[in-house]
Amino acid sequence: MSNIVGREKEIKILDQVISSKKSEFVAIYGRRRVGKTYLVHQYLADKGVYFECTGIKDGAMREQLKNFILNFQTTFYPNLTLSTPKSWKEAFEMLTNKINEISKTKKMIIFLDELPWLSTRKSKFLQEIDYFWNTQWSRMQNVKLIVCGSAASWILDNLINAKGGLHNRITYQILVEPFSLSETKKFLEMMDIDLKPMQILDLYMIMGGIPFYLSKLQKNKSVAQNINDLCFTKEGLLHSEFLRLFKSLFDAYEINVRTIRAIAKFRYGVSYKDLVKTVGKKAGGRFTERLNELEAAGFIQKLLPYGKTKRDHYYRIKDEYTMFYLKWIESTVGKIPKGSNYWMTILKSPAWNSWVGCAFEIVCHKHENKIIEALHLNNIGCLVGSWKYIPPQGEKSQGAQIDLLFDRNDNAITLCEIKYSAKPYSIDKAYSKNLLNKKEVFKKGTETSKELFVCMITTMGIRKNTWSAEIVNEIVELGALF
Repeated sequence: MSNIVGREKEIKILDQVISSKKSEFVAIYGRRRVGKTYLVHQYLADKGVYFECTGIKDGAMREQLKNFILNFQTTFYPNLTLSTPKSWKEAFEMLTNKINEISKTKKMIIFLDELPWLSTRKSKFLQEIDYFWNTQWSRMQNVKLIVCGSAASWILDNLINAKGGLHNRITYQILVEPFSLSETKKFLEMMDIDLKPMQILDLYMIMGGIPFYLSKLQKNKSVAQNINDLCFTKEGLLHSEFLRLFKSLFDAYEINVRTIRAIAKFRYGVSYKDLVKTVGKKAGGRFTERLNELEAAGFIQKLLPYGKTKRDHYYRIKDEYTMFYLKWIESTVGKIPKGSNYWMTILKSPAWNSWVGCAFEIVCHKHENKIIEALHLNNIGCLVGSWKYIPPQGEKSQGAQIDLLFDRNDNAITLCEIKYSAKPYSIDKAYSKNLLNKKEVFKKGTETSKELFVCMITTMGIRKNTWSAEIVNEIVELGALF
């Protein structure tokens, strides 16, 4: 437990599972590399008799069953050699017989990892899980069946939202998400890496809160050195992670890659209608399923702009590494001279300043709860959203983009401007006029009668002057996101 960072909600559920006096069927899902298996190992491995079997990527049923029996043998008969079962029915019969031999006072934990890989075509794996859970394991009060998978949409479709034999069989579901900024800080501290908030943010905008990526940082190197080594050298993990990641998660990964490339071109997201045009697929059907896959896996986010109806939703990139790879890493594959520090070249480019602003916006959206706390809106209640106005063609009025807004229950709306800066942000006369225009365009465009407040969310605060005093009501600095 001392080796687990964060995961308070997940641990609370696992506490309930272990303390329960009846059988439990738990489905755990989340993005690959996010730490699902690590959580189960650290929390459950010493809570009872523990059996684990992990699926083999692209392995045939025979390989999966051979892997099963080797794990079964190691756990229960370390001094014997057992024959490989011919079917999952035979494999689960062996497991059931063994469970019956174990004292009912001991917890029997069955952990089936990478379940989508275990469930090969024509293997009847799911049917057998359904049969043995319904007829045997669910009646054994000490059995805790934990299943896990990185193909989140598969877990949702075949288990959590299943319409067949496994309908309503899951007793608990756990979505394991990437670390927040504060959890990332704790994880780095556990690795004896002590960084300032801005340095942690820079890492976060590149690799997100993915524990596996963060674990590859070397404490004897600077942040810049680590980023260059991981992203811009041939041997670096993140230099070639993107396609490997998609191939491991999606059967039709080419379509998903094409889709996510299209979404990445739009800073503020893209509508479903425009996305269909861009990708070149017909609306509905399998394309909608692909979008659901990407969303379930944590790569994209489906958003509904403030004041719009459901059919006006749009998609934007949610995964920091994906966004960074497509913008900065992909174009360098096979082109960077060995020994060069390409990262420093990027930091000096004008394109970086534009990109990092967008990346910081995504981080802020992920930490909306922290911003709500900083604005003291916890007990008021509010709806979170964003807003954009594009004037009709030929009209001379100005458009406006609101990065983030909080529609509050106290008859007010807080409009947020998000700015990344290495020093306190300075509001000049021109920018002050721009903010006032946004406020007026929003008021007119939404026809709201609510009181409007302007909040600046910045990395290093703002430099107070006449212009900031005139327009800014609230300031949220980077520290509040931790």
